[in-house]
Amino acid sequence: MSDAFFDRLADRIAAVDSVVCVGIDPRVERTPDFLAGHDLPRWAFARRVIDATHEHAAAVKPNAAFFEDADGWRALRETVAYAHGKDLPVVVDAKRGDVGATARRYARSTADLGADAVTVSPYMGRDSVRPFLDAGLGVFALCRTSNPGGADLQSLPLASGDPVYERVAALADTWSSRADVGLVVGATAPDELERLRTVVPDRPFLVPGVGAQGGDAEAAATFGLADGVGLVNSSRGIIYAGEGHDDEARYFGAAGDAAKRLKRRLNEHR
Repeated sequence: MSDAFFDRLADRIAAVDSVVCVGIDPRVERTPDFLAGHDLPRWAFARRVIDATHEHAAAVKPNAAFFEDADGWRALRETVAYAHGKDLPVVVDAKRGDVGATARRYARSTADLGADAVTVSPYMGRDSVRPFLDAGLGVFALCRTSNPGGADLQSLPLASGDPVYERVAALADTWSSRADVGLVVGATAPDELERLRTVVPDRPFLVPGVGAQGGDAEAAATFGLADGVGLVNSSRGIIYAGEGHDDEARYFGAAGDAAKRLKRRLNEHR
């Protein structure tokens, strides 16, 4: 993607006054009993999450790992199409990272799903990212991730004294003259999030970690956006907010309420 993705994302953010990204990670073992008999339970789950949250969401982010089997791939394709029917941009969280024909195939399969954007690992350099841009996809490159082990490599100092994650951000800024490459920067590392905004002031961030991981929502909303464009993601904190309810309406109603609360919380700091 390209400018088309970030332009569409900007329009969506303005339309719903929200930078919330709803991560859709349908874990088979957590499928509610009332969906267990469905032909494609992950698709049924995702559809109901989208119905419950779309008015508060700027985008959705299905995690490919939870769809990677025969039925799951069908469910993912249906999820992307359904989200588009609600005017929601779709970021497929696949964290792809390879080069040559393999990268081109990954890019093609993601584009064939109908996705608007994808997460990628830039560890193999610019030629691991370029095929996704060439396929017309928006890209969010892993930079300073939200997991505890992210600092093991990402925070190591280079000879210049700068940490690796800053070098990733600076490189991403050279991979395209257009604003078609964003960065994944976790809300669990708020100091690094603030620091990276000074390194790449014009790159949108995808900021995970404000839900179940307990990241800093204020920092996410303050430093995650470039000219108002960016996404703050919550997955488990939204989609499983209704666990414990046997009634379908209450189960997914809780997801909608969680998305609405996060939208309000982030908007206090935008």
